[in-house]
Amino acid sequence: MRTPPSLLLAESESRHADAEWSRHALEVIQNDQRRSADTHLLRLDLPALVGIDLYLKDESTHPTGSLKHRLARSLFLFGICNGRIRGDTAIVEASSGSTAISEAYFARLLGLPFHAVMSAATSTEKIHEIERQAGTCHLVADGKGIYAAAEALAAELNGVYLDQFTYAERATDWRGNNNIAESIFEQMSREPHPVPAWIAMSAGTGGTTATIGRYIRYRRFATRLCVADPEYSAFFEAYADGNLQATCDRASRIEGIGRPRVEPSFVPNVIDRMMRVPDAVSLAAMRVLSRRLGRRVGGSTGTNFFALCVLASRMKAEGVQGSLVSLICDGGDRYGRTYYDDGWIAAQGFDLAPHERALEAFEATQQRPMIG
Repeated sequence: MRTPPSLLLAESESRHADAEWSRHALEVIQNDQRRSADTHLLRLDLPALVGIDLYLKDESTHPTGSLKHRLARSLFLFGICNGRIRGDTAIVEASSGSTAISEAYFARLLGLPFHAVMSAATSTEKIHEIERQAGTCHLVADGKGIYAAAEALAAELNGVYLDQFTYAERATDWRGNNNIAESIFEQMSREPHPVPAWIAMSAGTGGTTATIGRYIRYRRFATRLCVADPEYSAFFEAYADGNLQATCDRASRIEGIGRPRVEPSFVPNVIDRMMRVPDAVSLAAMRVLSRRLGRRVGGSTGTNFFALCVLASRMKAEGVQGSLVSLICDGGDRYGRTYYDDGWIAAQGFDLAPHERALEAFEATQQRPMIG
């Protein structure tokens, strides 16, 4: 039976309206990107490391204060261009905080409702920041339950579950288009050692490590990628043993990195080395670096910084010169009641003092930093 012309016209008008909204939404996001200069690449001066240059790309300077600003923008562009996100779509995400903050920002720009499903252990500062961006937080007691809870909420709201853990590695154009890898190499191009010997970073979704690892191969750079994993995470086992079904029974205590399962966006084949960093070491490194910079950084940046120190110490022992790059993932103001609270540190059973002394000695004497 032939469809009446009036129905054909109604369908056409609906699609036209969606297309008009999509064009407007893409313009809003692209205008926001043009208003933001690229993040700074800071050179970290450690006099003990003669001939080895350390750099930190400061992702905390994004409008939403973290590396996840890039991911959120990519996920929204991906969703809009694939027709999943429309002018009346409720946005849902499973997040430990930083991704949700950034996604709430873009949802607010587009006039869309945003819902974050997150662990009840997420820092109060992050929850408040999501709410400041007009997002709604749904706290789940068991961090492993955020995936199913987010899917169920999206179905209930007839919305879209952005699912950063699945789409992070495919939503970002790893060949370039001002992704973080292209930005690093462009900013390094006039430095004494323009092609880094190592890029070191930690993994949350795995999307950024996948982007950097793929870009290194695509551009045929000699740079190697080292991924530092926190104490409680499935990623290290997946890389070391090839077990992509690996799980971890405890939630990561370093917010934003480490996962209880191997996420779909984690691509181990583009990684050259992994190291597991104890949580107390990550937090000690966070505090040492914060003192050196004169401002607070987050726990995952401590993990990154410690990995840089280990790699630099090995290069020094081998008599190799070169550069190393890592990231400041976010600022430390979001962790004032946790990582920078001595009472909270003591309650976790952490003793940071010996690790801080070891790192400070490394900065002064080139001795290899201690693990454990």
